[in-house]
Parts: sequence; C-alpha cells; structure tokens
Amino acid sequence: MIDLVVPVLFLGLGIVLLTISSNKTVDHSITLACNWKVPPILIGLVLVSIGTDLPEIMNSIISSSLGHGNINVGDSIGSAFAQLTLVLGITALSLKQFKVNRKEVFAIGAATLLALILSFFSIEDGYISRINGFFLIISWFLFILIIKTITEKEFSCPLAPKRSVRNFIMLILGFVGVAVGTYMVINAILELTRIFNISELIASFFIAAVGTSLPELAVTITAIRKGQHALAIGDIMGSSLVDASLSIGIGPLLFPTIVSGESAIATLFYTIFAVLIVMLLLSLRGKVDKKVGIICLSLYLFSYGLLFLS
Repeated sequence: MIDLVVPVLFLGLGIVLLTISSNKTVDHSITLACNWKVPPILIGLVLVSIGTDLPEIMNSIISSSLGHGNINVGDSIGSAFAQLTLVLGITALSLKQFKVNRKEVFAIGAATLLALILSFFSIEDGYISRINGFFLIISWFLFILIIKTITEKEFSCPLAPKRSVRNFIMLILGFVGVAVGTYMVINAILELTRIFNISELIASFFIAAVGTSLPELAVTITAIRKGQHALAIGDIMGSSLVDASLSIGIGPLLFPTIVSGESAIATLFYTIFAVLIVMLLLSLRGKVDKKVGIICLSLYLFSYGLLFLS
C-alpha cells in the first residue's frame, strides 16, 4: 500500500506545483508583453501558450535525458489532444459562449495539424534524432511567423503594468517551480507504470497530459471571465501547437531518444483526427458554445478506446 501512496502523493503535489508555478509565470509574462503592446491573440499564441506549456517542455527535456522517450511523446501529444478537447470542452460548457476569429482559428489549427504530421514522420522509425527535434522546433517558429501575418493587430492589455525587475524575478522562480514539479510528476508516473504494469506512453497520454494541461484550463477560464477571449483561444490552440512541435522536439534535440509501441502511432492518429474536427467546427461556427463543448468532450471520452491498444 505504501508503494502506491507515495507515487500518487508525489503526482498530486507535482501537479499542484506545476499549476501554481505556471500561472505565476504566465501572469508575469503577460505583464512584460503588455509593455511591448503585443495583440491579445499573439500574447496567447506565443507567450501564454509557452508559459502554460512549460510543464510539457520540461517533461520533454527531463524524460528524454532519462531515456524515456515514450513519456515525452505521450505527454506532448496527449496535452495537445487534451487542450483542444477536454480543456476547450469544459470551458465551453462552464462559461457563456463567445465568438472566435474564423481565419485565425483555421490558420492555427492547420499549423497544428501539419506539426502533428511532422511528428508522425519523426517517430515512425521508433527513434527521435537531434535532426528530428531540430526540425520540429524550427517548424514552430515558421508556423508562428505565418500566423502572425493574418492575426488582428488591435492591442488590449489584459493586466495592469508592474515593475519589470520584479516580473523577471518572479518569472525565474516560476521556471524553477515548473522544473521541480515536472520532475516529481515524471518520477511518479514511472513508479505507477511499474506498479500497474502499464505502458509509459499510455500513462503519460491519459494521466500526465491531463495534469500538465491544468494551467491551460485555469488560464483560459480566467481570461474569458476577464473578457479576454482572444487571449483564451490563443492559449488553447497555441498550446496545442507548442506541444505538437516545440515541446516534443526540444527533448530529443538535446537527448535523442527511442520511442516504441503501436500506442504512439494510434494516439497520434487519433489526435490528428480530433484536431481536424475541432478546427473545422470552430472555423465553420465561428464561436465556442455548448454544442462545441459536447463534441469536444465526446472526442476526449472516445479516446479511452485507445487503452485497448496498450
């Protein structure tokens, strides 16, 4: 019993630390961005999405360095999937409907699809090399440049300005908290997979990905309540893009790693399918409402059929 209690406790504490640290990091990142007068959709797409994706990014580096590539792939792909289904679904059902820019949603969704396809070609041989990691990271920069050309240029700062020195200090502390929390989560997952004899990739896809997606859920709901809809949708979709490219690639860039099992391909294909459905749904409807929420949560629940492949 003790063998089970300890990893579960570490998993819970790690997720709590990740959530708190990521939110603090995001708040101070947004404040710094406000001083540069960056449009809300770009704040969400670039700064906030990277801030809330720090758990996945650190997970990629740490798990790859430990030789557990399946945890990197499972968490990164699982987070991209969870954010566009579970997080968006909960948000849509718990808050009032809001409109989205069809063109921006389609552009970000298409970029995420291309990134996921690139990820497929990177892992199909069962090994993610430094070159694979490099191209995944570069693809994120290219996608951002393309998306930037079609985003709205209107500026609206979501937070009041604060002192820059304090922001940088809090930003660094946030990074440290994320790193420690990620290390706790990874070790807890490794122990749980050993105890229950389940695939590391499946455990990461369904357990770690939900935990590391909590910052996106918290930030998205807070942003919408403050009327920052562009910031919210930029974070949700931007985080999925980060996961599908920058997050999954940064670990292997430093530590090339092996990926094994049919589960990796199965989860990736289902994620591509889900992203396509959500992208078309939002692009055609031009809003996030209860119907979108039901469809997104249904896509998430159907994914549990992948457990039979583990």
